[in-house]
Amino acid sequence: MFRSIRANGPALLVPAAWLVVAATTLGVVSTHALFVAHVVMSALLVAFVVASWRDMATGVLRAWKLVILAGTPVTLAGVAGFLLRGGDAGVPADVLLAVSLFGWALLPALGFTYTGRRVEAGARIYAAGVVCCVAGAVAVAVAPSPPWTAVGLAVVGAGQTAGILDATLRY
Repeated sequence: MFRSIRANGPALLVPAAWLVVAATTLGVVSTHALFVAHVVMSALLVAFVVASWRDMATGVLRAWKLVILAGTPVTLAGVAGFLLRGGDAGVPADVLLAVSLFGWALLPALGFTYTGRRVEAGARIYAAGVVCCVAGAVAVAVAPSPPWTAVGLAVVGAGQTAGILDATLRY
């Protein structure tokens, strides 16, 4: 059962994560809930990479292990950003939150690029994932309002979901 959760969990967690971020942007979900999600995701990322360490030793899976390893401190930056909100810290909380948001918008683009170059089946899906990650991040950066920010987040989430679903179903 654990192996099934490990194999299929990311296909559920990736879209769920972006949905919660977008919902928080729109004020539908509280920032406290997003903070809790960051804490939970930090623990899940570490548990996933530890449990999958040997399975992710070579090839495309190694590239994704590196994305997860790089993404763990990025997620922790978000945790720190939430903890420092309203405080007087050396690094502004908004900078840490931006590192988390843009880090997770863009890190998977690196994994999709690598994956797309090494597989035949699904290569277009991974290329689209790269485009969605970058375009969505740019859209978020220039969004004039929360609804437009949510649209940019949806673009990121759609591209990443397509890639993880393809990988889960195909491989």
